[in-house]
Amino acid sequence: MALSLRNLSFVLLCTATGALATGIYFTQSGQSPARKPDAESPDWIIPAAQASTPGSSQTMPTLAPMLSKVTPSVVNIYTKQRVRVNNPIAEFFGGGRIPQERIQQSLGSGVIVDAGRGLILTNNHVVEGADEVSVILSDGRSFEAQPIGSDPDTDIAVIRIPAENLTALPVADSSKLRVGDYVVAVGNPFGLGQTVTSGIVSAVGRSGLQGLGYQNFIQTDASINPGNSGGALVNLNGELVGINVASFNPRGSAAGNIGLGFAIPANLAKEIMRQLMAYGEVRRGSLGLDAENAQAQNGSYGKGAMVTRVYRGSPAEAAGIRPGDVIVMANGQRIDSADALSNLEGLLPLGAPVRLEIVRGNQRLNISAQLRASPSALDGGQLDPRLAGAVLIDLPERYRQTGVRGVIINKVGAGSRADKNGLEVGDRILVVNRQKVADLNALRALLAQTPPKLELGLARGRQSGYLQMR
Repeated sequence: MALSLRNLSFVLLCTATGALATGIYFTQSGQSPARKPDAESPDWIIPAAQASTPGSSQTMPTLAPMLSKVTPSVVNIYTKQRVRVNNPIAEFFGGGRIPQERIQQSLGSGVIVDAGRGLILTNNHVVEGADEVSVILSDGRSFEAQPIGSDPDTDIAVIRIPAENLTALPVADSSKLRVGDYVVAVGNPFGLGQTVTSGIVSAVGRSGLQGLGYQNFIQTDASINPGNSGGALVNLNGELVGINVASFNPRGSAAGNIGLGFAIPANLAKEIMRQLMAYGEVRRGSLGLDAENAQAQNGSYGKGAMVTRVYRGSPAEAAGIRPGDVIVMANGQRIDSADALSNLEGLLPLGAPVRLEIVRGNQRLNISAQLRASPSALDGGQLDPRLAGAVLIDLPERYRQTGVRGVIINKVGAGSRADKNGLEVGDRILVVNRQKVADLNALRALLAQTPPKLELGLARGRQSGYLQMR
């Protein structure tokens, strides 16, 4: 992660400190205990290689042979971003606002996953907004990287370097990870250079962490520190099982590691990479409904996501879902909030089947639906002629999880009708004709029939107000 990012409770950095000492037996006398036959050895003994201790015949467990194959695939990433700032001294002496350019630098890690094409997986927040991205290999070679694509909602990015003789890290099936499996994190903490830490898988399928987009994290107690973001989490076979993304400490990163690190599963990272390479973006589906948090008063279902709106022509409508239904399970996963349902939609590929368990009155029903394409951007002119020239996008999921709603103006064509009406890039549409707008689907529904007047409630920076579109 970039060291320059804001200091959140969830620090977007990398993974954690632990030790593979558990399960390894050392004697203080300097002599190895008598070894039982292999057939009687407990199955929790770590299958580490054996290394001889200098000056004796004693052997010690070591991960060095495995790591010698892994570390050439993990790279250090350094970025530069040119930021324009005003000179306060010039302003004080009456020189007006004189913009100056400042270079902002940050660092992170990455993993080579395709040696032939020079493709590297990392975190989006490591390279987001960077003007220059430099990659330093474990052998000391340095290359300027070309961005291929990124997905802020899963915090995955793909970059490419024009290098030969690279070593790619084999990718494991991360769905086979179990709590208690040993893992090793490799990255570039604090810019110190390549560093290895170890621990176990503490949990899988972790979600519900605010500000981190769509979530299905591997939780580990391997150390995660600033600069580890984008680095590798590997199993003891030296296979990639996750991309390190964040650590958690209630008192911030300066308080140190407390054994709560998170990584994006390799299966998810691989699917995001496939879509970025194929389409230049990630194509997600939607059920086509709005929901809010629900909790049964009579204990019939506990918590769930109550459907408040079903959009016309949506998969939800085709499946027979109605407003007032409470979704409590989806594909075997418990749904205890509207955010949990949104998270599941965001993680599933386009066209994926969804098996829902809903509560309708006193009944429990099983319903099947299929995710359909949800537009990531819309031409305003297709919604209403008065918005022509504006490109509208949904808020990133990491902001929606904090309760922020609305639709963002991503582009405004110079001289267009939207431009003449006063819309600006970065405006957030909150209200249309006094009705709240949660997302693009809601906006499209409100403008399905062209209203005689169009009044937008906008947030612009720290200000808000209404704008009449003509």
